[in-house]
Amino acid sequence: MFSHFTLKEANAMLPSMVKRFKDLVNLKNAVIRIQTEMESDSRYRDGFKEYIIKKQELNTVVSNFYKAIEDIENTGVTIKSIDDGLLDFPSLRFNEEIWLCWKEGETEIKFWHGKDEGFNGRKPVESVDLEKLR
Repeated sequence: MFSHFTLKEANAMLPSMVKRFKDLVNLKNAVIRIQTEMESDSRYRDGFKEYIIKKQELNTVVSNFYKAIEDIENTGVTIKSIDDGLLDFPSLRFNEEIWLCWKEGETEIKFWHGKDEGFNGRKPVESVDLEKLR
């Protein structure tokens, strides 16, 4: 789904996005944990049964990870970085497309950046006419 978000709409859906993002991070960490376990524990190199059971567990978690990405992005929100904790909400400022930018740990969307700018180009939302963020 695609839509431009107003600042009010983006902030209204932020709590559910934060929860989904935390779940996504937990799934990513589970993938890493299972892969590390498979590489470091000789049980998974010595026998087919243990390896196959653990591999099926990994497959399920990887599938859930990609499904979580799809579920977030189907809302119209873009995941910019899982590692850095960045979500962007497409918006309009006057007739220019911009990103409303959220970073993990923030309780509301307080920044925006141009379409071709990254995180380093973030500007406070107070620096624009909020009525023009549509």
